[in-house]
Amino acid sequence: MLEVLGEPLAAALVGVFGGVLLGLAARLGRFCSLGAIEDALYGGSLLRLRMWGVAIGAAVIGTFAAQALGWASVEQSAYLRLAWNPLASIAGGITFGYGMALAGNCGFGALARLGGGDIRAFVIVLVMGLSAYVAMSGPLAELRVWVFPQEEITGAVPGIAHHLSGLTGLGLPLVGLVIGAVILAASLWDAEMLAKPSAIAWSLAVGLAIVSAWVGTSWIAATGFAAPEVVSHTFAAPLGDTILYLMTSSGSTVSFGVGSVAGVICGALLGSMVNGRFRWEACEDPRELRRQILGAVLMGVGAAVAMGCTVGQGLSAFSVLAASAPVTVAAIAFGTAIGLRQLIAGFMPSE
Repeated sequence: MLEVLGEPLAAALVGVFGGVLLGLAARLGRFCSLGAIEDALYGGSLLRLRMWGVAIGAAVIGTFAAQALGWASVEQSAYLRLAWNPLASIAGGITFGYGMALAGNCGFGALARLGGGDIRAFVIVLVMGLSAYVAMSGPLAELRVWVFPQEEITGAVPGIAHHLSGLTGLGLPLVGLVIGAVILAASLWDAEMLAKPSAIAWSLAVGLAIVSAWVGTSWIAATGFAAPEVVSHTFAAPLGDTILYLMTSSGSTVSFGVGSVAGVICGALLGSMVNGRFRWEACEDPRELRRQILGAVLMGVGAAVAMGCTVGQGLSAFSVLAASAPVTVAAIAFGTAIGLRQLIAGFMPSE
């Protein structure tokens, strides 16, 4: 099959498959990182936060099961191949989270809204993709590398399961499966969650999207000639990759990230058509647009520093139990809480 499709197109199709699942989960299952944090802090509901827990648990179980079966080579991923920089996770995560609150969406959420007809999200996608590239390989790249260096590992793999496996002597897949099962069980242990089977189903679909990417790109890397990188979904640099591909497709190749972005938009479009919520929306308040643009800039830079966004670190890196994942997720949540506090209540103490 690779001889017919070619490795870049095959990787893009893997991205499209998972992206469609993610887009459907966003529009039909209300799967949203900012919404989950906002509900927990101000809405009195942990349902959508538990949905993320279910997705993470399912992704961890699926990824380590695939690794045990020889279907996924996750050690080749950047999350486990590069040495972990805790300062980058904290600084980048807080910056991303604060920007997400200002923008009203993360990169994944903006793509999902774009698929539903929200033109404001289109601006967020463009600005975030551009700013991510500015920080990754543009004018700010040297500064980023100097302040937050990223180096190939020379010692132990920076993985939670890898560390625990070395301490306990238990097999790596077993440790990962146990951790994933604990996360999944803890997330499901709630009456409100168990009463919402659709929420569970869409959360499992998100987990499937993450695992399918690891399996698909691992197969292409093992079977193909060029040995492309083993990756899963993230929505910072791929936004810039997609913009670049659309402008220079005659001189560049399609990739997993481009397919992932296209898949989310298509899945979100389909989901919004199914539930009858597709409608064109535009920004009528210049102050709101200014705030969203600033938020998108912060998200792009923050994701470049932290090596991922809410999906990249919160799901993909978490699925391989990278040491960076829980720290980055906590930093994103903290930054988001600061931003929401500013937007909802301001920073002045209440009377």
